[in-house]
Amino acid sequence: MSLPEEESHLAHELRRALDCLKSSPELIGVDSTTLEALAEGAEHFSLPAGAVLFESGSTPDGVYLLANGRLGVRVGVNRRPTAEIERGEWVGESSWLLHEPRGAHVIALRDSELLRLPDALLDAVVARSPALALAIARLCARRLKRTNQPERQPRAGAVLALVPNGEDIDVIGLATQLVEELNRFGVAELVWDARATTHTSNWFSRIEELNDYVVYVADASESGWARQCCRQADVILAVARADTPVRPWSAVMRRAADNGMRLELALLHDGALVSGAAQRWLETLPFALHHHILDATDLGRMARLLTHRGVGLVLSGGGARGFAHLGVVRALREARVPIDFVGGASIGGIIAAGVAMGWSDEEMRERYRRSFVDTNPVNDYTFPLIALTRGRKVTRLLEREYGSVLIEDLRHPFFCVSANLSNGRLLEHRAGTLSEALRAAVAIPGVMPPVFKGDAVLIDGAALNNFPVDVMRQHTPGYVIGSDAGADYTFVPGTATQGPPLWRFFARAPTGKRRLNIFQLLMHAGMVNTVSSEAAQRSLADLIVRPPLGDIDLLNWRAFEPVIATGYEFARTLLAATPQLPRLDNIVAERRSSSLDVEIERRLFWNSAGAG
Repeated sequence: MSLPEEESHLAHELRRALDCLKSSPELIGVDSTTLEALAEGAEHFSLPAGAVLFESGSTPDGVYLLANGRLGVRVGVNRRPTAEIERGEWVGESSWLLHEPRGAHVIALRDSELLRLPDALLDAVVARSPALALAIARLCARRLKRTNQPERQPRAGAVLALVPNGEDIDVIGLATQLVEELNRFGVAELVWDARATTHTSNWFSRIEELNDYVVYVADASESGWARQCCRQADVILAVARADTPVRPWSAVMRRAADNGMRLELALLHDGALVSGAAQRWLETLPFALHHHILDATDLGRMARLLTHRGVGLVLSGGGARGFAHLGVVRALREARVPIDFVGGASIGGIIAAGVAMGWSDEEMRERYRRSFVDTNPVNDYTFPLIALTRGRKVTRLLEREYGSVLIEDLRHPFFCVSANLSNGRLLEHRAGTLSEALRAAVAIPGVMPPVFKGDAVLIDGAALNNFPVDVMRQHTPGYVIGSDAGADYTFVPGTATQGPPLWRFFARAPTGKRRLNIFQLLMHAGMVNTVSSEAAQRSLADLIVRPPLGDIDLLNWRAFEPVIATGYEFARTLLAATPQLPRLDNIVAERRSSSLDVEIERRLFWNSAGAG
């Protein structure tokens, strides 16, 4: 005979199981009698974050329903989850149906609570409930449909954990400002240790359900609270000071990295950017992205990128036609469209670097005019053993404009691309000296010598991908704008161009029309393979800017001003007709209910109580 308290506990567990089953969207339409039968045989248990629910190849022991938390599904050798199981979803049903070993590795991404429905229980209940059998069949069909769709983008940072590298970092101040920025997009909740350490996983799940964004503030120690914060997070934001020596991270952070958690670095600068600091800190952990924080502008950019609300700008190659990007950038700035991540190919990479450097429209125009118009960048001709030019002049021009700046030190996240002849693959440049990366990105095959880096032989990225929108999409900034200066270009042999003086003399046909020269042929030959892929690249962007540049040749540097003007006027008109574009003016703090002020007061109370 059961004791009263035992009966009370059993009744409580049965009620919890029944409530969980009723809340599952997959069981809508299943009668209450069937749900009660499942609840009576279900087993309720907790699974801490990082723990394995089951491994690929293991013998099935039932089907699981996630009551609270989140699970990650890994297939094959992937370290990061290829799919996620949310609250109310099922996992393990295919093994039960097919009587086969598990086909995936499932772990807890959060502290989770689950119901296990043993195989024997499901067999018995399904035999007398057609509604349950149909519900499970629909679940399997939806899962199959999802696997046949393109790969889903990584989850946006709805839950963030801020982890400082030391006690000397004002992580509370940073978290407060970050919550203010997140409140511009929705309801953001700030959670401190004093408030949350005694709560269960159900409390954390409710906090995340009731808010658009949750920011957990951890400490730099090996505390249980720091572990809890990292277990709850979609993204862990590691916070370090740029002006301090590199210090090791806690074991909590190292474990998070080993478990495939997404880590990003927030590097705090005091007034001026500390050169080289990012390179040193990025070696400590496998950070997916890093953010330089000097002022509120950087905080806004970081908040947008963390939540996939940023704007990525991709600039195509196109030789002299690429100067249209300068007009497009000017129009975007005037329209108050934020540029949070920037990248490009060939000349597009060069102009993207200027944006990432923080140059104004006037400064970019002046620098590129003196490097491309006042002087011909490709007239240091040589005997063509490897290329028609030595490439030294381009190297000097790039070093003059960009100096020894590291890509890691750019305040805007940046990339450019080159093509690696050694393996036939596109190489994305996200680190190292900026001028060296750009020199590889514009090494037009046959016109300029390739760049040799280790075993790699690098040439102009346009040879493989003249419009790398797909590369930007991999970084998932949010909204992606592409400026395509190579679109709809027709190869016109009679177009005036530049070349060696002697070649120009022989370049005219008896009719007086200009013949093709080797510079034109090599420039176009280096891009011809990308023409067929540009349509696919354009389809990946949310907005494409394609200025009508007519038959302006790739080497017509003298068209500098009219090309810029065309890009500007076309982009300005297009942006005015695109109201759905993200704009800084539209990002207004709505001041919806947030616990920020309450949490600050609570923190002050706890501190004063401790001091007393």
